[in-house]
Amino acid sequence: MSQVIEHTVQAQLITRPPATRSLAATLRYDVIDPLAVRIVFPSDISLDGDEVAWTFSRDLLDAGLRGPAGEGDVHVWPCGLERTVIELHAGEGVAVLEFRAGDLWGFLRCAYDAVPAGSERTHLELDETLEALLRNV
Repeated sequence: MSQVIEHTVQAQLITRPPATRSLAATLRYDVIDPLAVRIVFPSDISLDGDEVAWTFSRDLLDAGLRGPAGEGDVHVWPCGLERTVIELHAGEGVAVLEFRAGDLWGFLRCAYDAVPAGSERTHLELDETLEALLRNV
């Protein structure tokens, strides 16, 4: 049985400093995929008009709330005591977003309540996933 946690949060898209654009984003955590978190952005901000979702590790979000973290496409770091920046790199460019740190901490608290740190492997449905992969071969 899947348990999905969703929190809608406000973000500031940094377009051309100091210009910003407010937008709502949805943070998602699914216990079926206990190592990952998702940030889903509305279709009106994408280049092709489709909803945009980014998936990265829950540990990266946790680490980025405490100090600079990330390699590759996703970087997270605190910006003062009350804000957190998430930087997303794609072929089309870079998006820099600022969130209230308290919103991200609240989301993580719920995710850790659902699947405590260190117990993620007990929630992975490896047998079902392997079976589904083998059916598609």
